[in-house]
Amino acid sequence: MSATESDQPQNAAPADSKDSGMTAKNPAKRRKTLLIVLLIFIAAGVIWLLLWLLVFSTRETTDDAYVGGNQVAISAQVPGTVVAILADDTQHVEAGQILVKLDNTDASVRLAQAEASLAAAVRQVRQQTDSANGSDAAVAERQVELKKAEADLKRRLPLVAQQAEAPETIQHLRDAIAQARAALNTAQAQASAQHASISGTDIANNPAVLQARANFRAAWVAAQRNAIYAPVSGYVAQRSVQVGNSVQAGQQLMTVLPLHNLWIEANFKESQLRHIRIGQPAKVEADIYGSSVEYHGKVIGLGAGTGSVFSLLPAQNATGNWIKVVQRVPVRIALDNNELDKHPLRIGLSSDVTVDITDDKGPVLAPQGEREPVAETTVYEQMASKADAAADKVIQANLGSSDNAGSDRPN
Repeated sequence: MSATESDQPQNAAPADSKDSGMTAKNPAKRRKTLLIVLLIFIAAGVIWLLLWLLVFSTRETTDDAYVGGNQVAISAQVPGTVVAILADDTQHVEAGQILVKLDNTDASVRLAQAEASLAAAVRQVRQQTDSANGSDAAVAERQVELKKAEADLKRRLPLVAQQAEAPETIQHLRDAIAQARAALNTAQAQASAQHASISGTDIANNPAVLQARANFRAAWVAAQRNAIYAPVSGYVAQRSVQVGNSVQAGQQLMTVLPLHNLWIEANFKESQLRHIRIGQPAKVEADIYGSSVEYHGKVIGLGAGTGSVFSLLPAQNATGNWIKVVQRVPVRIALDNNELDKHPLRIGLSSDVTVDITDDKGPVLAPQGEREPVAETTVYEQMASKADAAADKVIQANLGSSDNAGSDRPN
């Protein structure tokens, strides 16, 4: 055996011992690595469990949510030709402000006719009242004549027994009494007929005057409706009317959007509605402001049906080709008006909604609605009161100077 051959095993022996040492160390390192990975997974699971218990299980979120609000359609109440437009898109208008004016020529003529008819009715009832008073005087006169004839007969009857008075004279006296009584009956009948049209009321409340007053009031209101008013305060949108247009009653001219008292229509999946209740608090982030602005609202109601039910073409699930689709139900969330004043929203804007469902003991269905109106306006009530004031002015102008001109004095 040569020296070279004898050296090879000796040189190989240290290499084998090094490999066996590395092999002995690898299992411990591997177990340590696996333990670290296991601990990471356990920690992640615990964190996820805590997040689920403390956060995710106490809220429902959706990004299928949009800003909703009232859209007040402004339409003509009477036909006419547009002569002026006093508000345009994006402009703010106040309740009672004139938006559009129509030509009022025809309405002014009808109003003048109604005013003349009302004045004539008042004067006619005044004449009837004076005639009734005159008939009362005629009745009193006939009563005096009857009493005089009866007194003459009573005074001359004893003279007939003494043959101091001719029988023909007594007969004439009796005929005069009969004539006086007939005249009295005629006068009373005429007085009754005169009082039939005015009895029980004064001039202002006479049926004929009330009828003429109603016609005048309708003509006055129709004349005022040539000016189209804003029933609520808000911003103008969708103006379609132009000067010179001939519009008809009920034709929409523009829309007024009150950007106060807005709400959010959050469309939650049906699987998310299990714990949503009325009164639960909600947080809203609108895409227009992002996460820098957060609105605070509350759930005020859940829709009575899914969107597919109220769509123009509802799904026909009884057909052969049926695919189950998760439905969504609109949940209305009221917003704080103070927050809306600081950061205004527009109808239709997208938003993200998070509802706190920690307390799920509230009602699912809304209780009976309050008797107070959801929305109201006093613009048209003011118009009615002004019409009454104008009618009263016409009546007073035709009553005459006597304070008792309208009094009824029946027999």
